[in-house]
Amino acid sequence: MAMARRVPELVGLINRNRNMSFKSLDPPSSLTHGIHVFRCPDAVGILAKLSDCIASRGGNILAADVFVPENKQVFYSRSDFLFDPIKWPRVQMEEDFLKLSQTFNAIRSVVRVPALDPKYKIAVLASKQDHCLVDLLHGWQDGRLPVDITCVISNHHRGSNTHVIRFLERHGIPYHDLCTTKENKREGEILQLVQNTDFLVLARYMQILSGNFLRSYRNDIINIHHGLLPSFKGGNPSKQAFEAGVKLIGATSHFVTEELDAGPIIEQMVERVSHRDNLQSFVQKSENLEKQCLSKAIRSYCELRVLPYEEKKTVVF
Repeated sequence: MAMARRVPELVGLINRNRNMSFKSLDPPSSLTHGIHVFRCPDAVGILAKLSDCIASRGGNILAADVFVPENKQVFYSRSDFLFDPIKWPRVQMEEDFLKLSQTFNAIRSVVRVPALDPKYKIAVLASKQDHCLVDLLHGWQDGRLPVDITCVISNHHRGSNTHVIRFLERHGIPYHDLCTTKENKREGEILQLVQNTDFLVLARYMQILSGNFLRSYRNDIINIHHGLLPSFKGGNPSKQAFEAGVKLIGATSHFVTEELDAGPIIEQMVERVSHRDNLQSFVQKSENLEKQCLSKAIRSYCELRVLPYEEKKTVVF
């Protein structure tokens, strides 16, 4: 059984409801919201030191999530806090958390201030189907997704009068039409186009990225699979599930690895179906899940809620 640890003097500061929204907390105009995630070998007093680091600079913890897996001797945490950037400058904050990470030999220590730090730069790769791509573009437009889209890359040609192309031209987002063949996946050209991005999003990109591409790119790649992994891997999982007569359908957002559809899972969503569904309604429900699942995975990633756990798992706070 995994253990969730509480330090007595910090009980009032810890909230493990991962659905808690901080938008309802209206801080004074002088205060700014920060996020810190920590992964290190387990030891006594880590949470107390984290709290003291923030409090000593006048910060106030809004919520803290902690996870210590049983018999693993690893400590995971994510803290949301308010601070005054005048009293605690961004550079000083980095130094303070660096000292803390050195004290505990941290494997990962990342701090992010959404109002001050640049948004994550992403490129979106898509194929023929538009539903996930369009949802991401609208999510970016209305601010639901805290990212900057540097470009859209597709192996499918779209005409100048299509909704996607008109949207991209209106907002100045480059579109790269890179038709692929079995012999040439155009991966060298894609690498050139995405070299300054923080991570990639595959919005129903129906091409398998090679191990050479993954090793060359090095940053994370988030994919949406239109099925509830590990079931119905590979092509046409909606049809596979429909023919199997399942009563629950799903969508899975996961990190891309060299093993097809087997990367660490970030988010999964399900919806009930029945014998009354035909293939068309089945696919429509599946596509709606895909949009929601991919969007939530991207938000979770940008909010530092996703941490690697063991080889093929994630901790999602």
